[in-house]
Amino acid sequence: MLENLLPLDRPLVIFDTETTGTNPRADRIIEIACVKVHPDGRQERWQARLNPGMPIPPGSTSIHKISDRDVAGCPGFKDIAAGLAAFLDGCDLGGYNITGFDLPVLRIEFLRAGVSFDISERRLVDAQRIFFAREPRHLTAAARFYCGAEHNGAHGALADAEMTLQVLAGELKRYADLPRSVADLHELFCAGLDQDLDPEGRFRLINGEPTVNFGKNRGRTLKDMSRSDPGFIKWILKGDFSRPVKEIAAKFLPRDPQPTFGDLAGNISRPQAPRAAGEGPAPPAPQVLSPAVPIVSAAAPGAADHPASPIPVGTTMDLFSALEEVPEPQPPAPVLSEAE
Repeated sequence: MLENLLPLDRPLVIFDTETTGTNPRADRIIEIACVKVHPDGRQERWQARLNPGMPIPPGSTSIHKISDRDVAGCPGFKDIAAGLAAFLDGCDLGGYNITGFDLPVLRIEFLRAGVSFDISERRLVDAQRIFFAREPRHLTAAARFYCGAEHNGAHGALADAEMTLQVLAGELKRYADLPRSVADLHELFCAGLDQDLDPEGRFRLINGEPTVNFGKNRGRTLKDMSRSDPGFIKWILKGDFSRPVKEIAAKFLPRDPQPTFGDLAGNISRPQAPRAAGEGPAPPAPQVLSPAVPIVSAAAPGAADHPASPIPVGTTMDLFSALEEVPEPQPPAPVLSEAE
């Protein structure tokens, strides 16, 4: 097929990758497939599924349907690097957007594996670049297609806005099945698109979930980080990040648990009963085993009839909501006089 349209003087390998994300420098290949076309028309295929050595973000799995479980028993790129390099040896390379993504990520994988992969003598064929060059997707092309008009004021803001208005009207006229409401157009074409949540792009909305877009946690949702690594959220709030970034992070900061009645009562100081004139120092108070047990210290005669309250006057507490935490009342400790 291809050899009849494009004579080859050496093999051409068309390849594609599936990866953990869209950053060629940080993300890893989890699947690679190659089709080698020889000058005589023969074809060879080479394919491997790989363990990237890092979690596959849910957003990526939703696209290529490859999960952590699918790659659990697979080899790493380093294990297949030499064999893949041999398959590609002496070949030109082709694919769709290989110059923008697949080839950069492949070169970095070879570099990590310590396997030489030189492209200086290889020729590249990128089908996407051909497509974009011959079927442009800019406003001038849309004006010709939908309006039959030349857009002579391209890249002037007002001229572009006015032409876009005409293009939108042309699209609605051409496609009778298009929704006729802004809400439905939004839902059909724009809802759920990945988009930056802050001006710096630190967080992105991916598949409707606020997601980390930098560092080793790239691709993890803030909801997940809040549960599994709240220290990351606190680090952002204390770090050198912009106010919008911190405002987003603060929404996912786990709340500290509320103190119980026992916690509060344990922090309340207990007043000592007044001592009669001439009495010596009071003996040490007994060890408190429960915040609900009254503590009776050595006191003046008559003080036994009015034991000291464990809660000072003026302290307000919601006792009714904490009744279950209060143990059964204990009999008061005997009051010892100094003679005893």
